[in-house]
Amino acid sequence: MSETKSSRRWWALAVIAAAQFMVIMDTSIVGVALPKIQAELGFGPGNLSWVFNAYVVAFGGLLLLGGRLSDLLGARRVFAAGWGLLLVGSLVAGLATGVGSELAGRAVQGIGAALIAPSALTLLMMLFGANPRELNKAIALYGAAAPAGGTAGVFLGGVITEYLSWPWVFYLNVPIALAALLATPALMPRAATRTGSVDVFGALTVTGGLAAGVYAIVRAPEVGWASASTVLVGALAVVLLGVFVAVQAKRREPLMRLGILATPNLAAANIAQFLLGAAWVPMWFFLNLYLQQVLGLSAFPSGSALLPMTTLTMVGMIVVAPRVIAKVGPKRTLGGGMAVLAAGLVGLSLIRPTGSFWVDVLPGSLVAAAGMSLAFIPSLGIALSSARPEEGGLASGIVNTSYQIGSALGLAAMTAVAAANGADLLDDVVALTEGYSAAVVGAAVIAAVGAVLAAVSLRTPRAPAEPERQSVSTTR
Repeated sequence: MSETKSSRRWWALAVIAAAQFMVIMDTSIVGVALPKIQAELGFGPGNLSWVFNAYVVAFGGLLLLGGRLSDLLGARRVFAAGWGLLLVGSLVAGLATGVGSELAGRAVQGIGAALIAPSALTLLMMLFGANPRELNKAIALYGAAAPAGGTAGVFLGGVITEYLSWPWVFYLNVPIALAALLATPALMPRAATRTGSVDVFGALTVTGGLAAGVYAIVRAPEVGWASASTVLVGALAVVLLGVFVAVQAKRREPLMRLGILATPNLAAANIAQFLLGAAWVPMWFFLNLYLQQVLGLSAFPSGSALLPMTTLTMVGMIVVAPRVIAKVGPKRTLGGGMAVLAAGLVGLSLIRPTGSFWVDVLPGSLVAAAGMSLAFIPSLGIALSSARPEEGGLASGIVNTSYQIGSALGLAAMTAVAAANGADLLDDVVALTEGYSAAVVGAAVIAAVGAVLAAVSLRTPRAPAEPERQSVSTTR
């Protein structure tokens, strides 16, 4: 292989890693800006979580479709289309003047991310799959981009919101997307298109069902759990998700072959990923609000306050977790990590209206970060190593989807818990603290359930070859 061609491949990897960085950063960068967005665009306490959920629902619900389109239309083409949609969505979100336009922009960003994420990994495999040594190095760099994106998002969100204005957390994507679009034709390999059908109906039903479920849960504290609107929208969610399952069972070329879930450990590992998202994201969301709305920190100090947690998560995933897995095995690492995460969340639930970062936030957040980094790596590693080699891409798509859906539904449920316990009283720091604390307690219960399920449902699997380096691709 010529030196020029080899160099081009590593430049291509830089663009692929940037894609992973951006997809994860876009989930975390809005956190610090949420109070400013809420004040300027008129979001209520009950629908503020949709600034996050609109992105995650579209991202998680359409990941399987993005992978299927990448296989059929060519990864390079889908990769470029995803960047284009991310660019458009970022402009819409940044220029938004009301709740509707903001959520529309976030949803378009999520659709773009759902095209970028699977096609990026496909391109990486095309570029480096023939050389196992280079592939391991490429996956390590690709994987490190995810926690780096989460860390950068938290910090940049604080800097931008404090010294520029909140729309720039979205405008930041524009020059990066333009650079990626310009670089893609020159650096990314072509892939032949394939014949086959695209299950658009299946993608729409799973995304619609997820969105309806989140909407019903978020609105329930305001309109009542037994109200007609809650029951009807909840029923619609169940029907749509049921239709998705029925469609997948009958189609010759489904988005998700249901039989794959019968693979030993695969379903259990996906449940673990679902519960990790459902526990971790609400904690991150309400911790942002506590720092600003209760402790009174401005955007930049608030973002900086979360850096220790996100940095420890990154170091734990890349350095610590693989060594622990090698020593005690993935099953024990996963169960122990979930238990440590639950303990950290219990500590964070003790937040006080007159608290401080050093006492109320830092210790608990570091324990939670350690637990998350230990649990996330083996859960994804088990899922990927459990599937047949020819279904590795499908297994990766399912487990990424499980985490994103868990994030959306967990945040919706804990938003309802927070509102029911006083978080809808924006001028009362005591009520806000009680609401946020109740939400974190709920997240701790979810993590504890995950620890128990990991202990009783997982078989001791074979040690995965290298999935732990790849697995950081969905956390923030």
